[in-house]
Amino acid sequence: MIVVTGATGNVGRTLVQTLAEAGEQVIAVSRGSQDIALPDGVRHQRADLTELDTLSPAFAGAKALFLHDTGTSAHLMNPRAVLELAAAGGVERIVQLSSQGVVTRPQSASHGNLGQSFEEAVRESGMEWTILRPGGFASNAFAWVESVRAHRAVAAPFGDIGLPIIDPSDIAEVAAAVLSEVGHSGHSYELTGPTLSTPRQRAAAIGATLGEPIEFIEQTRAEARAQMLRFMPESVVETTLTILGAPTAAEQRISPDVEKVLGRAPRTFEDWAQRNIAAFR
Repeated sequence: MIVVTGATGNVGRTLVQTLAEAGEQVIAVSRGSQDIALPDGVRHQRADLTELDTLSPAFAGAKALFLHDTGTSAHLMNPRAVLELAAAGGVERIVQLSSQGVVTRPQSASHGNLGQSFEEAVRESGMEWTILRPGGFASNAFAWVESVRAHRAVAAPFGDIGLPIIDPSDIAEVAAAVLSEVGHSGHSYELTGPTLSTPRQRAAAIGATLGEPIEFIEQTRAEARAQMLRFMPESVVETTLTILGAPTAAEQRISPDVEKVLGRAPRTFEDWAQRNIAAFR
């Protein structure tokens, strides 16, 4: 049995589906109610990684755990206590969804220090472990849904700076493979898309898929900062804007790890846009 935390998120939802289609027994863990759509045979368990007393029922009898610790409440979580409960429940293998910033921004409180402490806890847990470090998500483009629907326009900073963003479905498929196959223990995988993609190019890809032009409006850093501060902590905003505007060579590197695990190239942003275009209509 495999426990998937963050089961209603961009990665977790696809991971649950992929594992269920492969015949695995899955427990889908989320903080919300049980009134969520799940594949046949998948059991939902309401639990919160920051509330230890909710976790034991989710872990009981499980053999593997997908640990999604990158939510907004991650700083409230005690990873070592969570992992001790998982081991007590029978978990032998853990796959952690971490972040590329743990390596590329090690001094950042929001991207590096917190992530390093989580990864260290996983490596020292005594269980088989694999760490996944994705870069930016293609699904961040959902933030443009309202402006595309209303105005056929997208506003973003650093319009011509590219990053190898990744389709969350590729992260999910890598996680499914690592959870169910041998040979991945002790490995850390950096997960990126196949090419550098700029905000201007992504807006154009959405327009091409819609069959209508999308206007790209380049924001200043200050404009983007003010907008992001409405829903993100200041430390996260500053680091994110630095990555978007002045990425390091490591943050622009195309990783071979998706293809190494899955035997195929990662999906492009155009692939993601075609599968999700209904949201923008």
